[in-house]
Amino acid sequence: MYEQQSHALLNSILNQIEPEFIKQDLRYFYTRLGANFYAIHSLFERLYGQRDDFAEQAQRLVETMARQYIRRGPELRARDIEREQDFNWFLSQKWVGMALYSNGFAEDLQGVRQHLHYLQELGVNLVHIMPIMQCPEGRSDGGYAVSDFREVDPRVGTLEDLNQLADEMRQRDMLLVLDVVLNHTSDEHEWAQKARAGYSPYQSYYYTFENRHVPDMFEQSMPEVFPETAPGNFTWDEHMQRWVMTVFNEYQWDLNYSNPAIFIEMLDVILFWANQGADILRLDAVAFLWKKIGSTCQNEREAHLILQLFKDCCQVTAPGVLFIAEAIVAPVEVIKYFGEDAVIAKECEIAYNATFMALMWDAVATKNTRLLEQGLKSLPGKLDRATWLNYIRCHDDIGLGFDDRDIALAGYQPREHRRFLIDYFLGRFDASHARGLPFGQNERTGDTRISGSLASLIGLQYAIESGDLAAEDAAVRLVLLLHSLVLSFGGLPLLYYGDELGTLNDDSYREDPSKMNDSRWVHRPKIDWQRAERRNTPGTVEFRIFTALKNMIAVRKENSVFADLNNRQLLDTSNPHLFVFERYQLTQGSEPVLVVSNFADRPQQLELAEIPGWSQHYQGRLVDLISGQAPEQFGGNLVIPAYGYYWLSHV
Repeated sequence: MYEQQSHALLNSILNQIEPEFIKQDLRYFYTRLGANFYAIHSLFERLYGQRDDFAEQAQRLVETMARQYIRRGPELRARDIEREQDFNWFLSQKWVGMALYSNGFAEDLQGVRQHLHYLQELGVNLVHIMPIMQCPEGRSDGGYAVSDFREVDPRVGTLEDLNQLADEMRQRDMLLVLDVVLNHTSDEHEWAQKARAGYSPYQSYYYTFENRHVPDMFEQSMPEVFPETAPGNFTWDEHMQRWVMTVFNEYQWDLNYSNPAIFIEMLDVILFWANQGADILRLDAVAFLWKKIGSTCQNEREAHLILQLFKDCCQVTAPGVLFIAEAIVAPVEVIKYFGEDAVIAKECEIAYNATFMALMWDAVATKNTRLLEQGLKSLPGKLDRATWLNYIRCHDDIGLGFDDRDIALAGYQPREHRRFLIDYFLGRFDASHARGLPFGQNERTGDTRISGSLASLIGLQYAIESGDLAAEDAAVRLVLLLHSLVLSFGGLPLLYYGDELGTLNDDSYREDPSKMNDSRWVHRPKIDWQRAERRNTPGTVEFRIFTALKNMIAVRKENSVFADLNNRQLLDTSNPHLFVFERYQLTQGSEPVLVVSNFADRPQQLELAEIPGWSQHYQGRLVDLISGQAPEQFGGNLVIPAYGYYWLSHV
């Protein structure tokens, strides 16, 4: 489309805009709308231009953006302007995150607010509060089956509680991350209830069918997300007498984004939560947004167009807000959720680095880094103005989504290696102290995912239960090794609540009928604040982990080399137990940092002569930024203790 036509349409829309908008100060809104409208209209037309009501829907789209801009508070508008001027603000090394359930961390949102000092003590200044929208009790999928997109679940608080929390976090220079569930609603949502009642406009909000003909065509190519508990992708609804697409669970109805009304409704939801004070919005299940017969209904081109359109619209109303893409898919696919551009993220500025997470767990089990290095070499490069979310654990299971080719290049047989990893983390392997649980077992494919807390998966639970002090020491070292990697690798490090205290598996979920069939609840704990006080008692596991993490976080924040400016280089060594990379400054003359990690349970050596640019420094004084001490050397080689790690600089 010619740009002149786009401007003509915009003028037509503004001439018909509701009178309530004309009285408002919309200077910044109109400036941003003009700058972004060509892209917005082009995307909207590509998705919905064939519809007779296209012009009407385009009018609704602009009015939705304007209405939410008017509702955006002055502090949030000022923050938008500030971030427009410093557009790389989120790439700074000063940000360190934690993901938590408000009711597990501190009972409710007021409790989270009361414990902000605890997070600041650790050094966390980015807080991802897991889903807080209203959900049915017992059929919530951990908060991802939303029955009201504009209400906080009363079990965790109110909108007023959230606004107070957001205000206080802003005063403390902390970032708030909230979830928006884009792919589906609860079957108890108002839209679903109206669809059940026979209102055809609302039946078109979902994928519903009178018979199995179309569902059966979809099923031929669609995989199952939860084959154990929710086989198939369609559910028969007795009230409506229609089949409904339910990719995740029978009570989660997939939204139909081929209907522009759904896009506009969900844009309004995104902007609503941006206006509640969220700095970052985690967009859930984005890979599933577009459904197409004959495909897996994941990673479709139209899903990316929808995300681009969400981003462009948000740039008009709330440009200071970032998006996280929750897309746990193959590396070649996940990189696309940043958007196809040379520099700027046109879809989501942040994406989960599930590949790095899974590869670290492989190194834990094998005690070598062959697959870790190979897998990362195959990970496509990210955009300059985008970043990874690096994490060890999250609320979800651990999937072993490695590429078979990478597994083979690392010297393993793909099927056998995955079987070994599953057995290792489920504690079925002789040398394993892991206490994981299976999740999402698929008897047909042999695929199994893994649940369990970080501490239980690396052997701390075994060590404590058996009284094995050597195993306890090794487990603590491994907890810290993994955190040293997510804090230094580049991107936004995201800790998971409880890991800073070495929290073990929580088996109490087995007593709750609504949770007992979902093993992921084993690593969604309730924090014991009396136990948390042990972080102040030297000699305890809690003290060792919390104090070490606190120190690592402080060191990260003090060294700008850890900012995510595509300034990392993986380094090959002859020692298969070591993972080595360099973080360097882009400005000339700034000191690099050499990160060295030992995944073996015995001390290892690194020949510094193997590392370009570092061999001439080993006879001088190297210093470990974390300890402030010189690392041990012998015969010109660096000595790394069992499960040891260094962030090395030279003086």
